[in-house]
Amino acid sequence: MTQQDSDKPSRRGGGRAARRLARESSQQETQAYIIRKIPPIDILHDEAAELIEANADIVLSEIGIEFRDDQEVLTLLKDAGCDVDGTRVKFPEGLARKLASTAPRQFTQHARNPERSVEIGGDNIVFAPVYGPPFVRGLDGERRYAEIEDFINMVKLVYMLPGLHHSGGTLCEPVDLPVTKRHLEMVYAHIRYSDKPFMGSVTAPSRAEDTVAMARLLFGESFAENNCVLVSLINANSPMTWDDTMLGALKVYARAGQACIVSPFILAGAMSPVSVAGTLTQILAEAMSGIALTQILNKGVPVIFGSFASSISMQTGAPTFGTPEPAKVLYGCAKLARRLGVPFRSGGSLTAAKSADAQAAYESAHTILPTVMGGVNFALHSAGWLEGGLVSDFAKLVLDADQLTMMNSLVSGIDISESGLALDALKQIGPGQHFLGSDHTQANFETAFWRSSMADYTTYEQWSSEGAQEAELRARNKARQILETYKAPDIDLSIDEALRAFIEQRKEALPNSDY
Repeated sequence: MTQQDSDKPSRRGGGRAARRLARESSQQETQAYIIRKIPPIDILHDEAAELIEANADIVLSEIGIEFRDDQEVLTLLKDAGCDVDGTRVKFPEGLARKLASTAPRQFTQHARNPERSVEIGGDNIVFAPVYGPPFVRGLDGERRYAEIEDFINMVKLVYMLPGLHHSGGTLCEPVDLPVTKRHLEMVYAHIRYSDKPFMGSVTAPSRAEDTVAMARLLFGESFAENNCVLVSLINANSPMTWDDTMLGALKVYARAGQACIVSPFILAGAMSPVSVAGTLTQILAEAMSGIALTQILNKGVPVIFGSFASSISMQTGAPTFGTPEPAKVLYGCAKLARRLGVPFRSGGSLTAAKSADAQAAYESAHTILPTVMGGVNFALHSAGWLEGGLVSDFAKLVLDADQLTMMNSLVSGIDISESGLALDALKQIGPGQHFLGSDHTQANFETAFWRSSMADYTTYEQWSSEGAQEAELRARNKARQILETYKAPDIDLSIDEALRAFIEQRKEALPNSDY
């Protein structure tokens, strides 16, 4: 749009620019989560699901799962009826599923702003951003190690982007802070600069305990003890192994009544069989063993069945994304989770691309669409993931989040109300005429179709005259604009002071080691 066009008066008042701003303002209204109104795609028929479940029971009862370096867990599992031999634990047939049966099908994760609380499970979809990369592509496009300033800016962006319902967890690793202390500032950033729900630290049991303590300061002791205010990612060390770090964090959160995503992390062909059915069998066995443990620790505590499964290049061994086989694993796992009776986590906007280019776009599209259509309830890595998870990219965060706003329309079904059927419009216009001036179009044109805030729909001439900006550059400029207009949500001053005092106290007590 040229400056001349934007300044033209309008019979409706305010001009094109005003109407555009009004649209963008309405788009900034963040839905708490998406409610699916269409059934999930199911490519795993019931007989196949039963066979995979039976094979998972064989893995659990005959092969077993390693639970390493945690004697307390081994004792708990033995007391629950498991066969324990050293660190190898075998679950008698049906035991893991029986233990998992006390986990809820759906639960609420409360945000400090109640309007942003999310319902996880059922027909609901919650989008959370990228998690874990040590590198960023910043506002200038440079690839470098992440710092705490990057982390804070990403929290602010996620807060402002309506496509994301959840603040996430480790949006990037701020390597300018000591490993022993950075979790404190990361959790604080989620609390202070956003009011969306967030995730806890899992890199050591003590860091999980710090997260729980900070959540109790934020929500109040009683509320945090009786409600889910944290969701945290607990990864299995596939194949069929749990390590003491993840077990320690799981124990802290489960005992505190907080939700864990029990998630096997698999590169198929290296950490699981190359076949889809074999990988599904292993994932189910690993997930059920972890879910069972959460219920032993605290019966009824919320838990999410997680799956992160990628294929690998048989030429290089590198992980690949957006390919058919991981999509099949996702569809299959989603059904297995529904049959188990717990919410499901998987998917995202995944890519091996090194920049927000065409490869990033098509690989991310081929991941997020199965995520949405397959029945995922909690989608981590929904925006900002780049380079196989090594990089958090500001531009891709904005581009992905724009696409996420489309997903609500995708799963909302078809409107067959009187307005949706549009019979009056058909009668009014009749054969051989256009609908642009119809009463129905005039009444609905602002909301009839999903609109991208990032795509360019102008002519070549206008695009060229305005700098010929491609999507990545537009997104970086958009990220800068968002951060310039960012305003932090209100927080009670006494709570903020209590959090800062706790952080400083913990920093004093912790060493400055980098490992």
